[in-house]
Amino acid sequence: MIRFNNDYSQGAHPAVLQALADTNHESYAGYGLDPQCERAAGLIKEHLNCPAAAIHFVVGGTQANYIAVAACLRPYQSVICADSGHIHAHETGAVEHGGHKILTLPAENGKLAASQIAAVAEDYRSSPIPEHITQPKLVYISFPTEYGTVYTRAELAAIRTVCDKYGLYLFVDGARMGYGLAASDATLADMARFADIFTIGGTKCGTLFGEAVVIPNGALQPHFRSFIKQNGAMLAKGWLLGVQFAALFETGLYFDICRRAVELAMDIRAAFAAKGVPAFIDSPTNQQFVVLTHAQADKLAEKYIYEPEQTVDQDRICVRFCTSWYTDPADVAALVEDIKNL
Repeated sequence: MIRFNNDYSQGAHPAVLQALADTNHESYAGYGLDPQCERAAGLIKEHLNCPAAAIHFVVGGTQANYIAVAACLRPYQSVICADSGHIHAHETGAVEHGGHKILTLPAENGKLAASQIAAVAEDYRSSPIPEHITQPKLVYISFPTEYGTVYTRAELAAIRTVCDKYGLYLFVDGARMGYGLAASDATLADMARFADIFTIGGTKCGTLFGEAVVIPNGALQPHFRSFIKQNGAMLAKGWLLGVQFAALFETGLYFDICRRAVELAMDIRAAFAAKGVPAFIDSPTNQQFVVLTHAQADKLAEKYIYEPEQTVDQDRICVRFCTSWYTDPADVAALVEDIKNL
């Protein structure tokens, strides 16, 4: 069976494994206070145009999201999020477990519009009973979204303008950041310019594990390590995270392998389109959502593992085919041929 169900089914890029092997005999201080993490942070900063940004490394995406929200909010404050947003739909109430309400808004192609955010913020600003409701303080968006769509630089700028007007923080979940950057006009420097805090995912983009949390906003930087420790996310062997991210960013490998995955996804997208299989949503990234008949889905399931998403009607189902940094072009070629023969 050939897997196209997600982008975290394999171990790590060979360059990452080699870097870990090369440093395995070395000894470092613990908890992320080591030359490897410092070096990795410096390599990432080269892309940010924000030398004052703070960068921390944690093991997983849910950890990163939970801690980022906790560090941004007071107990009476809440998060604005798309109804399809990862912290709302896929993290077992981690944010609510921390005591913060998520205010969900209907997403258009997985995205929030600046006007939606402004409406929520204005409702609170004009409320005669603000002490009886949570104060929206943080805007959460994913880049790319759960549906593989991306925000343009102009859309990010519009959201930033609303955040500035109403005193909101902007948090960008970049668990798949590399794939989003490969399909958008936005850059890491744009993320540092528009977001108060964002993540750069490694788990889905070539590392064994790990996410980088980037904090351009100086007001959110103090005591962030305390939030990491208090929430069980401070890795004693923290240099293992630094080694992996340094391997990805030293030569631009992070961008190269994510771009390659998106290119392969476009081959899959084109094959389905040529066959007349409709897209469920127009995704330019490594996640492709298509609407198959049950017969088509069953036929492809004989050879491929994909992700069932939702029932469209009694005859059709939406499924996801996902490429990754690891995807073998020969596997994509085989899938393309089998799509032709559906």
